[in-house]
Amino acid sequence: MPTVNPAILVWARETAGLTRQEAVRKIGIGDSRDTTAVDKLAALERGDKDPTRPVLLKMVRQYRRPLLTFYLPQPPRKGNRGADFRTISGAQSSKMTPLVDALVRDVRSRQSMVRAVLEAEDEAEPLPFVGTLKALEHASAGTDQSMRRAVEILQRVLDLELPGQYYKRPGSKAAFDLLRSKAEAAGVFVLLKGDLGSYHTALPVDVFRGFVIADDIAPFVIINNHDSPSAWSFTLLHELVHLLLGQTGISGNFSGTPSEVFCNTVASACLLPEAELEQIGIKPNQDITEQEQHINSFAQHRNLSHTMVAYRLLRSKRIDQPAFNHLRDRFIDRWKSERENRRKSVRESSGGPSYYVVRRHRVGKALLSLTRRMMGSGALSTTKAARILGVKPAQVGRSQAA
Repeated sequence: MPTVNPAILVWARETAGLTRQEAVRKIGIGDSRDTTAVDKLAALERGDKDPTRPVLLKMVRQYRRPLLTFYLPQPPRKGNRGADFRTISGAQSSKMTPLVDALVRDVRSRQSMVRAVLEAEDEAEPLPFVGTLKALEHASAGTDQSMRRAVEILQRVLDLELPGQYYKRPGSKAAFDLLRSKAEAAGVFVLLKGDLGSYHTALPVDVFRGFVIADDIAPFVIINNHDSPSAWSFTLLHELVHLLLGQTGISGNFSGTPSEVFCNTVASACLLPEAELEQIGIKPNQDITEQEQHINSFAQHRNLSHTMVAYRLLRSKRIDQPAFNHLRDRFIDRWKSERENRRKSVRESSGGPSYYVVRRHRVGKALLSLTRRMMGSGALSTTKAARILGVKPAQVGRSQAA
């Protein structure tokens, strides 16, 4: 086996977002009589000595890199996220960048495998709606006519009467499942993923809300599962608009970039048409608490994100920017509190759905069906199916179970 490149050790640690102090704790390097653990790692990163096999394998796990990466002649270039539609603070971006890059690498790898197997089995049928609005990207994406056209196309792609059928679903998760099933029927793979396998690597919604790969054979939409279920629907529609525009990229939380404003406006118009806005009961100069109560009641009965409703009111000039900011912050704080209470309740009761039920829901029926079918025909090995599903090979059978 060739010698490990010390430059790769530095690059892998830094792109994992770890200082040397943090890395030695995770890897399990300890102090000795004459040398501190940090100095031992520094020696490895200078090339003074090679890491032992056990230490290297721990680096593989903690840095989230394949073993062969450590034997490359030089650090690879930064992974391609596509466009970055977000506007986030530098400090927060710097802290979360390694996690975002790791998630994007994982998704791109899985998507490329799906496209490859579809092409190998002569099932690579180009989807005509991907990029159908590409001409609007720089020309007229801000006009009302463009927005209405995008809404009409999106409803045709989903073969769904929005928002009528959506409002009638018994709860926000069921409403999202309806939208997701329609998107998957159109050929889009929709996954729920907001971390790298543990809650400790969870990405905040303002850092990562969604990611889309605008591939005309195997388009992928990734939604941060740590958001509220009602917000999943909004994010799904938002990312589908990026697909119509032919844009691959990552989205955050209500960014002010032109592309994001357009996608947000189209998605919110699909879920909350102009005619519905009058029923919210918001009046000029109304107390913020009254506005919150009206939005709460309206959104809850229609499976809508409270923040999305407030955003729609902002775009229609029924509330101003300070009011939206205040309402958004209150809705976010309440959601976090409710989420923590639910987690506490589940921990205390030891209830909730099983790991495999949760895993199947996050992966989505389209991806489960594809891997099951391709394994049955011999086009996919268990190892490759596991990679696509994001599980260990031994878990493939249970992860695919209906």
